[in-house]
Amino acid sequence: MPKIEVAIKDAIQRGARRQIRLIATPLRREVWRLRHIVAGLRKELMALRATAAQWERVAEQTPWSSTVSDEAVKTARLSPRLIQKLRARLGLSRTALAKLVGVSGAAVAQWEQGRAAPSGDRRKVVVALRRLGRREVKRLLTRMPTPAKRGPRSRKRRRRARRRG
Repeated sequence: MPKIEVAIKDAIQRGARRQIRLIATPLRREVWRLRHIVAGLRKELMALRATAAQWERVAEQTPWSSTVSDEAVKTARLSPRLIQKLRARLGLSRTALAKLVGVSGAAVAQWEQGRAAPSGDRRKVVVALRRLGRREVKRLLTRMPTPAKRGPRSRKRRRRARRRG
């Protein structure tokens, strides 16, 4: 009797293996196909990331320019109070506004106090800033290059400068 039991067990195992193979083979093919699709998508994603990085570099290299006509600049009213409100609306400090316009923070303070007014290209930039929102201005500030800071001068140089002056 043990031979019949072994024969039955072997037949059951063969049938089970065949059924597993019938189910597993298409699944293996599908997994292989999906892996290839994922690999292709990864390649496309890497190419898109590289293109996006190139566009970002190009965008960083081109400085922001105001797109305001000369007529609009001439007709625009720039009162000290208007400059204060513009700065408050955009959420900028005086130094940040000065950095955007290309002047010093003291110049912006003078504009706000009415002692001076922006002229020429500076006026054009201020008029253009009136059309922008907070997000655009923040993006502009982050894209602008930061000026290199000078290190402290040595004591010898300071002494020499005092003696000469």
